[in-house]
Amino acid sequence: MTKVLIPLETSLGERRVSATPEAVKKLKSLGCEVYIETSAGNLSGFSDLSYEESGGKIVGLNNSIIWGEANIVFCVHSPSEENLMKLNKGAILLGLLNPYGNNDLRKIINSNKISALSLELLPRISRAQSSDVLSSQANIAGYKAVLLAATELDRYFPMLMTAAGTVQPAKVVVLGGGVAGLQAVATAKRLGAIVFVSDIRPAVKEQVESLGARFIELPEVDEKPGEAGGYAKAVTPEFLSKQKATLTKYLSEADVAICTAQVLGKKAPVLIDSPMLEKMRPGSVVIDLAVSQGGNCEGTKSNETIIKDGVKLIGAGELPSSVPYDASSLYAKNLTSLITPFIKDGVIKLDKEDELISGCLLSDEGVVLQNKVFEN
Repeated sequence: MTKVLIPLETSLGERRVSATPEAVKKLKSLGCEVYIETSAGNLSGFSDLSYEESGGKIVGLNNSIIWGEANIVFCVHSPSEENLMKLNKGAILLGLLNPYGNNDLRKIINSNKISALSLELLPRISRAQSSDVLSSQANIAGYKAVLLAATELDRYFPMLMTAAGTVQPAKVVVLGGGVAGLQAVATAKRLGAIVFVSDIRPAVKEQVESLGARFIELPEVDEKPGEAGGYAKAVTPEFLSKQKATLTKYLSEADVAICTAQVLGKKAPVLIDSPMLEKMRPGSVVIDLAVSQGGNCEGTKSNETIIKDGVKLIGAGELPSSVPYDASSLYAKNLTSLITPFIKDGVIKLDKEDELISGCLLSDEGVVLQNKVFEN
């Protein structure tokens, strides 16, 4: 019988959990035994009792026996090296493992013969949508980014007509029209703002306009930007230079900039530099969702608010953790959706020929299958 372990997340500021009581119930129906470290779901709104009522078993933290017997470990972020070293050969680690250039992780999974599935690498194909963790969490980030901006801004978002006069709506510029960007557009529009969107992919224009926002037409260059595997591709320095010139005009009139542009496995492009910030009005706000990849805005720092030239720069790379109940619920559904087809009569057997599994399988019993990811 497959033993599934749900550990308490130990990353700084992390409030999510990798499985909810509903997910535990699903795993139990497949014949699995599910062990949950005590208090693992507390910060997400799920008590130990709720897990027990769903058929799970609560265990103490860092229990060597349970870690040693686990066949699969669900996680949001990679567990500590100490706990990973307790896993037996062939144990499966499933979660957001931050594999790019992560040689420490490579050494651990290799020395301990672990099979690791990194959800950052899940192919962006139709069949993967129900397991797409990056999209489910980006959706939350885009929503919460606008609420955070509205809280920090020195003016209203909507147009208001009062006896004392009319308040004009705020102007919001969203950089990046992916999942987070489009959710930011929808949320800002619901709050009554005027929204402009910049994206290097012309195909995004239709989606942007369907939400009521205005698409910023970028300059023509010889090499057209596009996307690969559902992500924006890196662009040339020539394109970035012309893009910044175009964006400077819009940012100089903006009250809020929401930065969401990321390139998978690479440093995020700097789209707002110091000269551009100088042209933004004092009191305006920049929310940088790409800060964990270096940031789209020059000067942002993770989980910090910095005032530069009167502009609030907010490095917000972990916003899904600020909505832990729903973020955990969606995350858990993504994980169970991915793994369910490979559990038969309580026994898990990964099909390495399956496109979803082969796409995100970092290692098979310690044998590293995607060395290029670690070398990135």
